[in-house]
Amino acid sequence: MARDIAISVYLFFFGILFHIFKLYPQKKKSTFVVSFGDNVLFTVKELETQTNGQVIILKTSQCKVDFEESSNRIILMFEPRHFFHWIRSIFHLATSTHIYVDNYFGFLAVTKFRENVSCIQLWHAAGAIKQFGLKDPSIRNRTKQALQRFKKVYDRFDYVVVGSEKMANIFRQSFGLSDKQILRSGIPRTDFFFDEIALEQARYELTQHFPVIQKKKVILYAPTFRDHELHVSSLHLDIAAMYKALKEDYVLFLRLHPAVKVELNNQYPEFVYDVSNYKDINHLLVVTDLLISDYSSIPFEYSLLHRPMIFFAYDLHEYEKLRGFWEGYDQLVPGPIVKDTGSLIDIIHSSQFDLNKVVQFSHEWNQYSQGNSSKNLIQTFYKSKLYDA
Repeated sequence: MARDIAISVYLFFFGILFHIFKLYPQKKKSTFVVSFGDNVLFTVKELETQTNGQVIILKTSQCKVDFEESSNRIILMFEPRHFFHWIRSIFHLATSTHIYVDNYFGFLAVTKFRENVSCIQLWHAAGAIKQFGLKDPSIRNRTKQALQRFKKVYDRFDYVVVGSEKMANIFRQSFGLSDKQILRSGIPRTDFFFDEIALEQARYELTQHFPVIQKKKVILYAPTFRDHELHVSSLHLDIAAMYKALKEDYVLFLRLHPAVKVELNNQYPEFVYDVSNYKDINHLLVVTDLLISDYSSIPFEYSLLHRPMIFFAYDLHEYEKLRGFWEGYDQLVPGPIVKDTGSLIDIIHSSQFDLNKVVQFSHEWNQYSQGNSSKNLIQTFYKSKLYDA
């Protein structure tokens, strides 16, 4: 209850400021509200290539992508603790012609945009294993007021960008959308996987940073963040067993949530590398020979590379009950499912992978992501260079 009251107070003042700023003249500018940033980065680059319109980027503290300011690009911190940035952010939201968001943002519940404004959801994942939005099982425990707020936010989306019909169906259910609100332009950040120059540059940078990967294969372990593991000091993955069995031929990259702190104390030299803070997950995927994941969205993009995956789902039944899946886990994932490190090592040694499943998985989930997604998106909403600030 206290949480809902605090949110309501925040949104009340946000709404007042927004409606005051709506009295100002509207300008042809695009405002991006960013928590992840990858899709926004590719979209902004294409937007600035095709148009002359002003770009406003509103960053939350969660966003790790570096955006540089320019004569036509303004970057603001979108949080109340950066008070003057926050006020300016609301002004730009109220006076723009195009609004892009890449996550759920509660402020949308009180921002009734002008009739000629398009609000576009650039969701941060190319696919989904876990249920979310209106289908998230956890919302059953939220108040009626919270549920009404969620619905208002989802109603604010004019369009949601998708990379496949499978994801279109998920968004229709999650956000209560009609089919005309689905924009089948592809996921902007997947353009990276079709750019040979960018791929080669990423490989070069990573081999310079980690020379050992020139002579060993890379296993990337990128698990889903679990709330109850916020203060864990060890992983369910048995690193010692992995080191003993695989150190001659492999290195292990760990991509953990920033809130998860695991002390390895250099116990496994030239085998374990913590890449949790590396700037771009897609760059890591380029040099990854084998992905170990569980319920995250990383496999959907990694599948574009047609490489093997193992799904280390040690808490499968508990997690499914807590979060809910869109379909049967064993039917969805394109690789072996294991619940202990020993089984995982056995599969790696025996190379028990069906890459045909990975290819099919990619075709299903990356249906519209064919290397020109950013261009498709921008051409949908902007006509030409005549679009001026």
